[in-house]
Amino acid sequence: MATSPESEHPIKAYGYAARDTSGLLSPLTFSRRATGETDVRFKILYCGICHSDLHFVKNEWGFTKYPVTPGHEIVGVVTEVGSKVEKFKIGDKVGVGCLVGSCRSCQSCASDYEQYCEKQVLTYGVPNFDGTQTYGGYSDHMVSDEHFVLRWPENLPLDSGAPLLCAGITTFSPLKYFGLDKPGTKVGVVGLGGLGHVAVKMAKAFGAEVTVFSTTSAKEKEAIEGLNADHFINSKDEQKMEAVRGTLDGIIDTVSANHPIAPLLNALTPHGKLVLVGAPEKPLEVASFSLIMGRKLVAGSNIGGIKETQEMLDFAAKHGITADIEVIPIDYVNTAMERLLKSDVRYRFVIDVANSIKAE
Repeated sequence: MATSPESEHPIKAYGYAARDTSGLLSPLTFSRRATGETDVRFKILYCGICHSDLHFVKNEWGFTKYPVTPGHEIVGVVTEVGSKVEKFKIGDKVGVGCLVGSCRSCQSCASDYEQYCEKQVLTYGVPNFDGTQTYGGYSDHMVSDEHFVLRWPENLPLDSGAPLLCAGITTFSPLKYFGLDKPGTKVGVVGLGGLGHVAVKMAKAFGAEVTVFSTTSAKEKEAIEGLNADHFINSKDEQKMEAVRGTLDGIIDTVSANHPIAPLLNALTPHGKLVLVGAPEKPLEVASFSLIMGRKLVAGSNIGGIKETQEMLDFAAKHGITADIEVIPIDYVNTAMERLLKSDVRYRFVIDVANSIKAE
């Protein structure tokens, strides 16, 4: 007989979970493990809503196991630490992002790229090393090995900083890795949503000249005046796309909807890089000569390792980078998911967990 979520572990927890492919979230009582020697337990204060959460609760990626409690943009305050914890103490502000485990011994882990470990453990919805399910941040508290817990910078807001644990590192990491973090670099950002608006802020903080590409002309004012982008291009306008041909050193493409990438490749300089951080449903169509004739690169990037995520948080605190958010109570979460599906948010929902998730 399968063990129920409430009896898997000794510490009772409360949250919201989806129970089927409708994706509707409702209260769930479950359990978390006792605090181990290297564990940090913390009360969750805020949790961002990522588009991945929407995919996951509806099983759109095909591997969701119900019930699932989403949330991997988690910020809170430490309430208990294990006897061998060295980096944290009770009362510290902390964050947990997309990962809560990895093998810690493979080449990826040894190189601080835990996000590419084949045995990585996601923050929610997958089996942990003990075989029990992981539960995310739409819940009252959490426990994690201290290696995967991040120190929260003192001057970084908790609510608007929470989405950086996914959107921030997802854009910061490729800018750094692909050399697009140098002052004066010409960087394009495709899409102006939860990822895109943070990508603009990160690139500007690195000193880049930033061009935003969007199919929505109404976003021009937001891009230029709200986010201080240098240029805005409606990617449906063939003349304007032609005008930027061969001008950009790199492009961060945040769009998850199917879209043509040939015009984006044309916008790159020789040796330019188109880096995908969104995940369109259909395979990309790439003409080989569009790469060969300029030694251009199409690449992908997935979040960042724990060391780099801490670096990102410190960088964001130094440069005053936060997400633009709408704070909601947990009982608004299903409406928020509906709005997220319609891109009706500027630009990220954040759940006020501490003030809205209560034990029944």
